[in-house]
Amino acid sequence: MTDTWKVTLPCTRADADSLSEDNLFIGSSDTVPTIVTREADPDTPDDWVIEVYCNAKPDAKLLRDITNLSPSAKLLNAAPVTEKLGDEDWVTLSQQGLEPLRAGRFYVHTSNSAPLDDPKIKNICIDAGQAFGTGHHETTMGCLESLDRLKRLGQNYHNIIDVGTGTGLLAFAARHLWPAAQIMASDIDSIAVDVSAKNAAINDIAIGSLRPAVRLETSNGLDHPAIGQRAPYDLIIANILAGPLIALAPQIGSAATADTVLILAGLLKAQRSEVLHAYIREGFRLHHSRIENEWPCLTLVKARDYGPTSRHSSIRSPLASDYFGEC
Repeated sequence: MTDTWKVTLPCTRADADSLSEDNLFIGSSDTVPTIVTREADPDTPDDWVIEVYCNAKPDAKLLRDITNLSPSAKLLNAAPVTEKLGDEDWVTLSQQGLEPLRAGRFYVHTSNSAPLDDPKIKNICIDAGQAFGTGHHETTMGCLESLDRLKRLGQNYHNIIDVGTGTGLLAFAARHLWPAAQIMASDIDSIAVDVSAKNAAINDIAIGSLRPAVRLETSNGLDHPAIGQRAPYDLIIANILAGPLIALAPQIGSAATADTVLILAGLLKAQRSEVLHAYIREGFRLHHSRIENEWPCLTLVKARDYGPTSRHSSIRSPLASDYFGEC
């Protein structure tokens, strides 16, 4: 049984927002830490807390890296607090304060909350665990509502990939919306892939290579051979961080074809321009943008003068605001 360690450090809301940058000390330990930020006290909305969960006792370098995540803590000489958790503690702590989320036709809840008894609602049960995100975040909400919007506009997809799937939530949502589609979900973290498989079982979603199962793969970006074999995709979802989104732009561009729809999230409003330009260079054009607090969700489409028309593509033509609306 793997031990879980938690490191806690005070921060400001600005410090917490800055964690969307991609300088999160990946590789400073043998396992990839899970980083959670939360408001410490509703009466002092600028006071936040960084909580880092990892599967090994943090060494001195990791503690220094965590301290560097909070400039305000460094100014106050606040030291990170380390504690060892049992497996049950991790699950209990990660569920605390998670309220069900409604986004479009989706209702995301944990096993501690009952699903909605409404045939028009798609209930998805996602328990927090050793993978980043439970769906209770503005970026995931933006993706769910963007996917719901595409369905309402009558769009149909046959070959879908969720890059950086985390808990599997967005891949499961795509399965509900397009039940005949071939769906791939990948994550760089093997723990996330394991968690996604468990969440799939909870939600009665088959895992495997044959339709209608969702295929799960551990992959650094889109490097896995199975991902390349299924390309090009007509819908790509990537809800990760701004830095990785920019770094993955060439890979994602290569996995797309003319009329491929791309949903990007995980970036802050201040990072929108840089992320967008990385994908414009790959032939994508922005067709819709929504924002939850400071977190944009971008819907892009690859222009027709980039690559041959995919045999999978079924998005309506012409590509214009008639279908997607202007940002």
